[in-house]
Amino acid sequence: MNRPVASEAGLRTGVFGKEMAGAAADRARRFRETALPHLDGVYTLARYLLGNASDAEDAVQECSLRAFRHFDTFRGGAIKPWLLAILRNVCHAEYARRAGTVVGFGEFGEPPEDAAPLWNEAREAPDAAALRQLDAETIRSLIANLPAAFREVIVLREINDLSYREIAQVIEAPVGTVMSRLARARSLLREGWLAAEKGSAP
Repeated sequence: MNRPVASEAGLRTGVFGKEMAGAAADRARRFRETALPHLDGVYTLARYLLGNASDAEDAVQECSLRAFRHFDTFRGGAIKPWLLAILRNVCHAEYARRAGTVVGFGEFGEPPEDAAPLWNEAREAPDAAALRQLDAETIRSLIANLPAAFREVIVLREINDLSYREIAQVIEAPVGTVMSRLARARSLLREGWLAAEKGSAP
């Protein structure tokens, strides 16, 4: 019995299909290896921005889907700020959906882009060291009550451990704006902590 002879075009199509499948599998593997280790940090930011676990989980899932869909646009370097920027956009879309409008994050009397920095990257503000010594549950509550623009930068800096430049990349703002918001956030946290201590004093 004569066996059918596969056409040259058919062979090419089969090889091309296997190559595409292999490329897709490699892309999925690279995404898992580079992105998944950072999803806890992504969830933490979502939890603080959205205020509840269910919405945060939905946001992280949407962030993961978007990140995988656009993984080919990632140009290397630290992937965590890239993921957090996507997550932030997802959260802002949710804010807008809830409010029926776009939520603004820049109306805080911040300095212009060319303003002199408040401190150097290597130097830690006194409030930052003090905040790390506070009761964990109290500080979580105080952070949750900060205005959104201050809340996100303090979470990105103190919990996700991003540099000022990485935070600027995430929130699409000048480094001077990041530093200004961090200074204000730390000041508000310190004031809140002092008020809480005063209220619990016998």
